[in-house]
Amino acid sequence: MAKSAAADGGIVETIKTIVYALLIAGIFRTLLFQPFWIPSGSMKETLLIGDFLFVNKMAYGYSKHSCPFSACPFDGRLFASEPDRGDVVVFRHPVNGSDFIKRLIGLPGDTVQMVGGVLQLNGAEVPQTPDGQSAAL
Repeated sequence: MAKSAAADGGIVETIKTIVYALLIAGIFRTLLFQPFWIPSGSMKETLLIGDFLFVNKMAYGYSKHSCPFSACPFDGRLFASEPDRGDVVVFRHPVNGSDFIKRLIGLPGDTVQMVGGVLQLNGAEVPQTPDGQSAAL
């Protein structure tokens, strides 16, 4: 009888430990850092297909998309700050909801466009160097 009670207590403790670990991981992922996997080669030379990276969720503040399933109960951003040109940013596609990982070239108020296959920022051509390494903006 004593063995059965000890075994039941061990199972309960194991389940408690697993639940606590999942809660801690969920809070960590929601509030601090979130892992992402690079699915395409659009960032080659710096980020390769299959690379993993951790996103600092505190860097630009929190939005409803900071929570799993976009379940945060608020609109706008909390603790918002502006990104810098050249930062690697992660955002959700507005239509299909998939995650995009890209390098930021335009800041709020900038005009970014492709004219004849040449990238223009605020009406000026962005200089580029061979091998896919862009010059400092």
